[in-house]
Amino acid sequence: MTDRVVIVGGGIAGVSTAAALRAGGFDGDLTLVDADEFPYDRPPLSKEFLAGAKGVEQLALQPQQWYDDQRVRLINRAVVTALRPGDGAVELMDGRLVHADRVVLATGGSAARPPIPGIDGGDGDGDRVHVLRTADDADRLRPSLVPGARVLVVGAGLIGAEVASTAVRLGCEVVLVDPVATPLAAALGPDLASWLHALHVRHGITAVQTTVESFVDRPAGIEAGFSGVAAPRLFDAVVLGVGMVPRTELAQTARLETDRGIVVDERQVTSNPAVLAVGDLARTRRDGVLLRRTEHWEAAQHDGARAAAGLLGAQPPAPSAPWFWTDRHGRHIEATGHMDAAARTVVRGRIDDPSFSVFGLRDGHVVAAASVDDPSAVRAARRMIDRRTPVDAARLADPAVNLRALLRG
Repeated sequence: MTDRVVIVGGGIAGVSTAAALRAGGFDGDLTLVDADEFPYDRPPLSKEFLAGAKGVEQLALQPQQWYDDQRVRLINRAVVTALRPGDGAVELMDGRLVHADRVVLATGGSAARPPIPGIDGGDGDGDRVHVLRTADDADRLRPSLVPGARVLVVGAGLIGAEVASTAVRLGCEVVLVDPVATPLAAALGPDLASWLHALHVRHGITAVQTTVESFVDRPAGIEAGFSGVAAPRLFDAVVLGVGMVPRTELAQTARLETDRGIVVDERQVTSNPAVLAVGDLARTRRDGVLLRRTEHWEAAQHDGARAAAGLLGAQPPAPSAPWFWTDRHGRHIEATGHMDAAARTVVRGRIDDPSFSVFGLRDGHVVAAASVDDPSAVRAARRMIDRRTPVDAARLADPAVNLRALLRG
């Protein structure tokens, strides 16, 4: 019987788990342990928050009153240092025990720091190299993003590209480096990904296909050496956007199964049935196969709903095609499905129109879609994927054809 649940981590996965438990009728003790002052949203960190357009209070996932109304005990500015499932508790850094019948791990990950010589500041000035996973990270970075500042962004994925967009809008001289010629091609398709990466150049960013080989602190800045480039370049700040490392320390200490994440089943249960894991750190085993971790906002939200259903003995929500979004240079991009599974792509409209979409097809069915300033196209595509609706490629490509009509098959 589950009377007491402790959720460790206050991101979207943790808060979604708490909300789904209460919505599903859980009436027991519910505790959320968070390392920050309050649980807040992460996607704005690289955009509005970094630019100073929003304060951290505006990023709160829920107002304080919500926790009171939902009877969620919020223990903030606290860190869980040990899982003690045998004792029915978790242990906090200050030695307190919080009793629990079941524990949900939602601690996410930390920013990856590649082993580049000098990355930690050879002369003790490590303040010039930044990552962006938390509001504190953004607060440390923001003073460096002043007009004329020389900023190097390493990694042109979602976080790196969004930071580069924010920095150039603030007047910085931005260099964006990535070893891949067309970042995000597997997620968006080569045509849209190529257009999107070129958008950086159109907005004054220098985009370079290379890798960073070294950092050296100099009195006037941090010097970066690049592969295939003879002369190093000097920057005022460096931002690393090269992915994340799941926080599995608690799980490993508790001898849970881990493999580049915490291994869970399709109800988010770990190798210890008293412990669940949700969000960026969870890696699902399905039919004996370990799937890739999904590091997107909505995926974490869905994890919380599945975990809550499992804890309540209820049927988990039906799966849906994955979905994510990104914003840069004033354009809004959404994507759903798995573009790398497509046999062909179909462009609806024209690349570089004010709005356009790209669909991935296989065997007469949509398996993925991505859009620029056209979220309705992705919403329709997601329904097509979930329903396995057969489509005609020529009609799909014609902007005059209403996508809702195609949903009817």
